[in-house]
Amino acid sequence: MKFGTFLGVFTPSILTILGLIMYLRFGWVVGNLGLGLTLVVVLLASSITFITALSASAVATNMRVGVGGEYYMISRSLGLELGGAIGIPLFLCRTLSITFYSFGLVESILAFWPVAWGEMPAYTGQLCAAVIIIGITAVSGRSASLALKLQIPIMVAVGASLIALVIGAVIGGLQAPEMSPTYRTAPQGFWYVFAVFFPAVTGFTAGIGMSGDLKDPRRSIPRGTLLAVAIGTLIYLVIPIVLGFTARVSPEELAQPGIIWTKVAVLGAWLVFPGLWGAILSSAFGSVLGAPRVLQALASDGLAPGFLARLSKSGQPTLATWISGAIALGAVVLGGLNAVAQFVTILFLTLYVTVNIAAAIEKLVGDPSYRPTINVPWFVSLLGSLGAVVMMFLINPWACVAAVILEIALYSFLRRRSLRKQWGDVWAGLWVAVARFALINLRAHSANPRNWRPHILLFAGDPVKRINLVRLAAWFNQNRGVVTVCQLVVGDLMERRHDAELLQKEMEKDLEEAGLVAFADVDVVESFESGVIDVTQANGIAGLRSNTVMFGWPRRVERLESQLRIMRAVSNAGKSTVIVRVNREHPFGRRDRIDLWWGGQQNNGDLMLLLAYLLSLNPEWREARIVIRAIARSEEERMEQEAGLKALLPEIRINAETQIIVKPPDQTVAEVIQHTSQGAAVVFLGLMEPEPGTEAEYARGLAALVEPLNTTIFVRNAGEFAGQLI
Repeated sequence: MKFGTFLGVFTPSILTILGLIMYLRFGWVVGNLGLGLTLVVVLLASSITFITALSASAVATNMRVGVGGEYYMISRSLGLELGGAIGIPLFLCRTLSITFYSFGLVESILAFWPVAWGEMPAYTGQLCAAVIIIGITAVSGRSASLALKLQIPIMVAVGASLIALVIGAVIGGLQAPEMSPTYRTAPQGFWYVFAVFFPAVTGFTAGIGMSGDLKDPRRSIPRGTLLAVAIGTLIYLVIPIVLGFTARVSPEELAQPGIIWTKVAVLGAWLVFPGLWGAILSSAFGSVLGAPRVLQALASDGLAPGFLARLSKSGQPTLATWISGAIALGAVVLGGLNAVAQFVTILFLTLYVTVNIAAAIEKLVGDPSYRPTINVPWFVSLLGSLGAVVMMFLINPWACVAAVILEIALYSFLRRRSLRKQWGDVWAGLWVAVARFALINLRAHSANPRNWRPHILLFAGDPVKRINLVRLAAWFNQNRGVVTVCQLVVGDLMERRHDAELLQKEMEKDLEEAGLVAFADVDVVESFESGVIDVTQANGIAGLRSNTVMFGWPRRVERLESQLRIMRAVSNAGKSTVIVRVNREHPFGRRDRIDLWWGGQQNNGDLMLLLAYLLSLNPEWREARIVIRAIARSEEERMEQEAGLKALLPEIRINAETQIIVKPPDQTVAEVIQHTSQGAAVVFLGLMEPEPGTEAEYARGLAALVEPLNTTIFVRNAGEFAGQLI
C-alpha cells in the first residue's frame, strides 16, 4: 500500500518533532533563559531545520525518490560512496533511536510505580523496553499501514495535551514573564541550553524516510516536510509564551527538569501523559519504519547483503525490519542511552550538513538536469550546512569529532572498493564547471615557457603490451600535464564505431588496473599516417591541447619511416615528437644513470634536458644521475663546450654532470655514443627532420644506433618555445 502526503510524510514528521524534549525540557529552557532568549533559541534552531527541509525538498523535487529517503537522495546527488558514508550511520542512528525512545517511554510509565510494591527491580526498565521494542517491531514488520494509522490517535492525544496546556495556563491566571536569563539550573550558559533543546527540531526527516512507500514522493516529501516544520515551529513559539505568562508555576519551578506541564494543563497528568507517551511511541514507530528502509536501500545498492532488500508479500521489508529490531533489542543491555542518544543526534546533524551541501552544489553546478520545482539559493543551503556544523560542535565536541572520523573512514573504505554507479551524480557537473572556469581563466594568460609542461599524446596501440611506454609518459607528466593514450582503428567509422567504444572501455580498465593516470582515446581512421596527423591536430581543448606526440619503437623499419614522415607534419603544427625504444629484456636497467647527448640548447637539448629532469623527480628515479654528454672534434672545441655547459647548469638549476668527449679518429659518432652509454638506464638523443625521400636511410641509421643501448628516447623539439624551455 502506498501512502499520501498526510499519512506518509506529515504525520510521522510532526509527531517526531513534538516529542520528548517538548514535554520534558521546554519549561526548563524558559526557566533558565527567560522568554526572550527562549524565543531566540526556537527561531535559531528552527531556521537551521527549515533551511535543511528546503534543501531536502529541492533535491527531492528534482528526482524520482526511491527507497531510503535521505540516503537515496544523497547517493544520487553526491555519489554512492558519500551516500554510503551517510547511509550506514543513518541506519544505525534510526535503529538505536528505537531503543532510546523505548527507554524514554518506560521511564515515564515507571514513574507511576506504586510505593506499596516496594523497590523496583534493576532489570525492570530493560525488560519493559525489550517488550516495547518487540511489540513495535512486530507491528511495523507486519504492516507499515497499521503502524502509520496508529499514529492518528497518537496525534489526537498530543493535540489534546497541547490544548490542555493552553487552557490551563489561561484559566490559571497570568503574570509578567521573566525576560532575562538566570541559568538557575544550567550554569553552563546559553549554548548548553541551546544544545539540550536542539534535538527537539531534528525529527522532520521521519517522513522523508518513508520515500519508498509514498504514492508520489516528489510531491509528498516537500509538502509534508515543510508543513510539519512550519506547524512545529509555530507550536514551539506558542509553548514558551504560554509557560512564561502562566501564573500556575513560578520561574523557579520552570527551571527544574521534569514534566512541568502536569502543573499547568487542565486535567494535568490525565491529558499530558497520554500525549507524552504517544509522542514517544510515534517517534519509536518512525524509527522502526525508517531504519529497515535505509537498510533495504543499502542492500539494493550493494552496500549490505542482497537478501536484506527482499520484500514480503505485503510489500514490506520484513526481514530488514526484524534485523533492525534485533539490533535495537541488543542495545537494551546498555541500560541507558543518554550518551548514545547524543551521538545519534550528532550523526543526524551530519546528515543535515550533507543534505544542504548536496542542494548547494547542485545549484552551483547548474546541470541542465537539475530543475527542482522548489528553488533554494546555494548560499542559503550552505548557511544551513554551516549552522548544523556549529550545532554539532556545541552539543558535544568529542562526539562531533568521532562522527566526522567515522564518516571519513566509511567514505575512504567505499572509495577503495571502487563502487560502480548506474546513475549520474553532481560531481561530474561540478568538475565540468570547475574545468570550464579554469579553461576560461587559462585562456586569459598568454603562453610562456615558464608555464610549459608536457601534454603528451601517446600512440601506444595496446597499452597492456606497451605498459612501460605508458608508464614513461606518466613519469614525464609528473601529475602536472595531461597524458592521452590513443589507439587507432583503421577502417570505416560506421562499421567500426562499436569496436572503438569497446576498445576504449578496455583501455580505461587496463590503465586503472595499472595505477596510471591517463586518458584513453580510440579513433577510427582511414590510414595510420593521416589518422595520426588528424588526431594530433584535434586533440585537447583550449589551453590544454597536446604539445608533444609520443610513439613507441616499431617492430618494422617501414613503420619508423612512417613515424618520421608524421614527425615532419606535426612539427609544422608546432608540436614536438618523442620516439621511445624500451629495452624488452631490461626496460630501465638499474635506474642509476640518465645519459643525455647534447647538441646545443636550440637543437632539441632544452626539451631533452627538461624531460630528463622530470623523469628524475619520480621516486623510482631519484637515485639516477643526469649526465650531459657531448662530442667534440678537437681539444679546443671540448674546452669551449665544457665552459658553455658549466655556465649553463647553474643558470637552469638542474643538478647534472657533464662529460665532453673528443671523438677518436677511428670511431664514428654512433660508435662513441654506443660505447659510452651502453650502461645507462636511459639515453636521450636528438632527432633531426630528414629531407623528404631520405626517411628510409635515416630510419636504418637510428635502428643501428640503438641496438646495443638500453631504453633510448629520441626527441624533436618543434614547439613554440623550442630552445627556451630551460
